[in-house]
Amino acid sequence: MAETHPAAVESLLAKITTREARVGIIGMGYVGLPLALTFIEKGFRVLGFDVDPEKVTALGAGQSYIKHLDPARVAAAAKTGRFEATADFSRLDEPDAILICVPTPLTAQREPDMSYVIGSSHKIKDRLRKGQLVVLESTTYPGTTDELVKGILEQSGLRMGEDFYLAFSPEREDPGNRDHSTATIPKVVGGVDRGSLALAQALYSQAIARTVAVSSARAAEAAKLTENIFRAVNIALVNELKVVYDTMGIDIWEVLDAAATKPFGFMRFDPGPGWGGHCIPLDPFYLAWKAREFGRSTKFIEIAGEVNVEMPHYVVNKLQLALNERGKALKGTKVLLLGVAYKKDIDDPRESPAFEIIELLRRLGAVLSYHDPHVPKLPRMRSWPHLPELASLPLNEDTLKSHDAVLIVTNHSAVDYDAVLNHAAFIVDTRGVYRSAHPKVIKA
Repeated sequence: MAETHPAAVESLLAKITTREARVGIIGMGYVGLPLALTFIEKGFRVLGFDVDPEKVTALGAGQSYIKHLDPARVAAAAKTGRFEATADFSRLDEPDAILICVPTPLTAQREPDMSYVIGSSHKIKDRLRKGQLVVLESTTYPGTTDELVKGILEQSGLRMGEDFYLAFSPEREDPGNRDHSTATIPKVVGGVDRGSLALAQALYSQAIARTVAVSSARAAEAAKLTENIFRAVNIALVNELKVVYDTMGIDIWEVLDAAATKPFGFMRFDPGPGWGGHCIPLDPFYLAWKAREFGRSTKFIEIAGEVNVEMPHYVVNKLQLALNERGKALKGTKVLLLGVAYKKDIDDPRESPAFEIIELLRRLGAVLSYHDPHVPKLPRMRSWPHLPELASLPLNEDTLKSHDAVLIVTNHSAVDYDAVLNHAAFIVDTRGVYRSAHPKVIKA
């Protein structure tokens, strides 16, 4: 027997299932824009909100500013007449469903910075009307949706579950992944009440291949943290093994290649110069912060965080040791970084370990340059306000020979690593690009 809902819920369900509902998305970045395109391609009308007028202008012209997104999708969306981008948040009363896709960074004290979620919630509150569904997608600690967001929205005088509906459905974007997309990655959905769950699940089911309902918004928030903490802990494990095995003269990449041949009981994770992306470097600290409210510590998770945070220092130390062996000081040495994006073949620089490495080298007096085929100019980052203004250098023989060392931070496929090996003085390889031993290559 089908579940029955109040008339207001049934009315919005009908609009969703017939795709007459209009979807509003706050944040036209790496999460919000792909989500908008997915809904548009399924026949929905979408109103995209962003504080950056340049993004709004680009989308209005059908232009993409995210390299891994097919520009043809953005152009096609603009031509449908079903997509409009705006910086006018007074229009938040127009959509039937509002999806919040804004950053949730950390403060300098590694505590949750909820300012973007709070700001978005206040903007919605100011225009909230009866019958709207609000869904938070930003990664956060359990309790954000039914405590923080609900509390702000109810300052409007409307009541959650009676006048409006509220859910959490974590983003699962993986920029550059060619096997999975927004439309094919299963969507976890947790409502603050039954009506909110039914609406959120119905909405996402229209655009995404599979939805996974959980009992509450808190369970959905915890699921997202668990996914990324799992990765963070395993990245820390292989990074620690890398350091230990290096002191023993054992190549971590050879070990991982061998271990990965086991068809059960082993899941491969690769070491690197640190962690990156918007989620993995942040989520362990979100859970640790919230756990303290309940008198619990997350020792295992926090130790993993410490290991990963230390990796840029380990890489810089390996570079210093290599220079010492060659009779050079780091101060005044010309270092070329290869790659500043947080992972290969994308233009996403968020929380990339490259920026911590650049800052450490800058403080030690190195002369820095970089090459990244996907990041033409070093972006300004909240966490590193003192980074030098640099543009990507062309990667050619002259560039390589004019530097004292090359440091591989991100292993983009477009780079000719044979040419790098031929022309560089020496290379610090943090990504296992060069598997065979070579006198020019220092593995870090």
